[in-house]
Amino acid sequence: MIVRETPNLLRLFLEIRGSVIRRIYPRVLVVMLMSAVVVWAHTHHPNLIPLVDGAPFYLIGLTLSIFLGFRNNACYDRWWEGRKLWGHLFAYSRDLARQTKLLLQNGDEAARGRDRLIKLNIVLVEDLVRHLRHGDRLGNNAETLLSRDERLALLKAFNAPNYVIQLMGDCLAGMSMKGNISDIEFGILDRTVCQMNEAIAGCERLRNTPVPYGYTLLLHRTAYLFCFLLPFGLANMLGPITPVAAGVIAYTFFGLDALGDELEMPFGTMPNALPIAAISKSIEITLREALGERDLPEMPIPIKSVLL
Repeated sequence: MIVRETPNLLRLFLEIRGSVIRRIYPRVLVVMLMSAVVVWAHTHHPNLIPLVDGAPFYLIGLTLSIFLGFRNNACYDRWWEGRKLWGHLFAYSRDLARQTKLLLQNGDEAARGRDRLIKLNIVLVEDLVRHLRHGDRLGNNAETLLSRDERLALLKAFNAPNYVIQLMGDCLAGMSMKGNISDIEFGILDRTVCQMNEAIAGCERLRNTPVPYGYTLLLHRTAYLFCFLLPFGLANMLGPITPVAAGVIAYTFFGLDALGDELEMPFGTMPNALPIAAISKSIEITLREALGERDLPEMPIPIKSVLL
């Protein structure tokens, strides 16, 4: 996610970091170059390149902008839903820490069970980031808070977060069998763990179900065709300023298209993706405070105004 103050008017036009211009400027330059060639040919060889009236382009541009708006709204809804799911996961983690502190006060064994649950929660949120971003190595918390057998099982698990959820369930079941918690207390804690699992399942749904490819492909093709043919419809009316006008229009359409691509996958590593690693670290700090630790990890800082 891009983290920075609102730029002033001058920086608004000159700012490169955080903008999609890095991804789309080659295409914009191609459109401007084509426009210059069309204008030159129209000026010096008017019969060489056929020019058309601009009216059809107005209609196509209006239709394309509406469809791009629909797609970007759908992509933003996915992005915002992902943020809400991580917000729910944060709240459930706090609930679990609070509930274990209130309910598990019956001796040293209950305290060990409480610490075990909170440590598994720390591993869960860290490993969820790895799972959503297709990482292939365990995080530092898994290395230090899990046993060797658990680490090996976590690496081999088809769904690593689900394996950690199962460990949390096993911990609760063990405390219930030993009489450290009552059936009512077990139900309260298990419900919180189930809510975490629901939030994780929602994140997996977003990751595994992108916007239908046919819809995205249609918009990509239409945007390219429109921008590359646009100079033929503008040269008659605008003359020498056609490259500038075509470049601005291409920047708008290609930029919206590229921004939709970034928002479509909210858990990726593009600049506009959600900062789930930072959110995970914030949850970890909260949980370690609940364990009574004093030497807490630091929050990640943005790198070149991008926080992941």
